[in-house]
Amino acid sequence: MQEFDAASLALPGIRELQPYQAGKPIEEVERELGISNIIKLASNENPLGVSSLVKEALINKVNGLARYPDANGFYLKQALAEKFAVKANQITLGNGSNDVLELLARTYVTNHHEVIFSQHAFVVYPLVTKAIGAKPVAVPAKDYGHDLDAMLAAVTDKTRMIFVANPNNPTGTFLPTEALEEFIAQVPKHVLVVLDEAYYEYVPSEVRAPSLAWINEYPNLVVTRTFSKAYGLAGLRAGYAVSNAAVADLMNRIRQPFNMNELALTAAMAALQDEAFLQHSIQVNAEGMAQITAFCDSHGLSYIPSHGNFITIRFGGNAADVYQKLLLKGVIVRPVAGYELPEHLRVSIGLPEEMAAFYRAYDEIVAEAQSS
Repeated sequence: MQEFDAASLALPGIRELQPYQAGKPIEEVERELGISNIIKLASNENPLGVSSLVKEALINKVNGLARYPDANGFYLKQALAEKFAVKANQITLGNGSNDVLELLARTYVTNHHEVIFSQHAFVVYPLVTKAIGAKPVAVPAKDYGHDLDAMLAAVTDKTRMIFVANPNNPTGTFLPTEALEEFIAQVPKHVLVVLDEAYYEYVPSEVRAPSLAWINEYPNLVVTRTFSKAYGLAGLRAGYAVSNAAVADLMNRIRQPFNMNELALTAAMAALQDEAFLQHSIQVNAEGMAQITAFCDSHGLSYIPSHGNFITIRFGGNAADVYQKLLLKGVIVRPVAGYELPEHLRVSIGLPEEMAAFYRAYDEIVAEAQSS
């Protein structure tokens, strides 16, 4: 009898994929190394947690969890539309922004198409591209960020989508408004430009691009954002896309019913109302960024200037060794060798005491190396 071969039955693109590797959870490090008081600076989470308004809203919602959530997320869409001066029918809600990125690819890309993204860009872009069976086109980075001219030159008749992360993860690089709009204006209309703004809130207001307003002029532009970072809702998975209404309509046709659960909808609504918490999160991040860049400068460590809530630091050929030694000292950071940055580690910005623990741990590693 013929044996069952799961791999041979799967789509070719699926067989080529490697599972997404998230930052190590605190519980895993505790379990594997038998240590406690772990500091996690690996997943670009908000070190302040969630706002008091979110906590209160979630407590009040617990008794209603036996009911299905609003499948269309009416009130959250209304709140987003009001806050960002767009229309509710331009919004697609998702289980984190990863969900809407995949929805976009599934709506518009087939195995006959090509998808363009930058080297060192978010791993989900090639992941969803290969899963569909489309051809990934990774354009070499320029100064660790997007080379917009090269990305434009890579467009062919088969190109259906371009992913642009601004700021970029894991490098933190940022595209100026003028250059970004000039690029979008030149992209042919048979190509969707997906502008991933997961770290939008951390960008100083004076240099933020008016990306949502651009959608009126460039109907092939889609902007994605998340509540996972500055709003502190990573554990609930809440994200959204803003697009031309016709694009949103098509995405919503394949969106899974109830892809945003009741607690995520509730928390996102409350988070939008707590401007003080958002501004405090931005302030803590700015102060932490200034401190860690000063630390790197004083220790002769080069780094990629970042507009996110993380910084990617070059440790040279011993980056993997530094990562493991930091783990043993109870500090989790993020290796980025999978992003073709084997000599770098990405460090999320934490609370002052968390950053101090990272500084102490690194200084201890250097001292131990010098004494050996």
